Amino acid sequence: MDGIERDLEDQADVLRLSVTDNVGRELAARYGVRQVPTLFVLDGEGNVVLRQSGRLNRAKVVDAVEGLTG
Repeated sequence: MDGIERDLEDQADVLRLSVTDNVGRELAARYGVRQVPTLFVLDGEGNVVLRQSGRLNRAKVVDAVEGLTG
């Protein structure tokens, strides 16, 4: 995750949430998170454009964000 954050430093805000706190539990329920880690890329309107669970594919995440910002 740290590498993804560095790759996207000037292009996107990265927010890490824990499913053990109230906000994290609420969002996990809203988005149907069943596995940790789960990563979402959201567009400017809050729509999910990419969802990954388990081992993250860094290239797909970066491509999805660049597709929104490019």
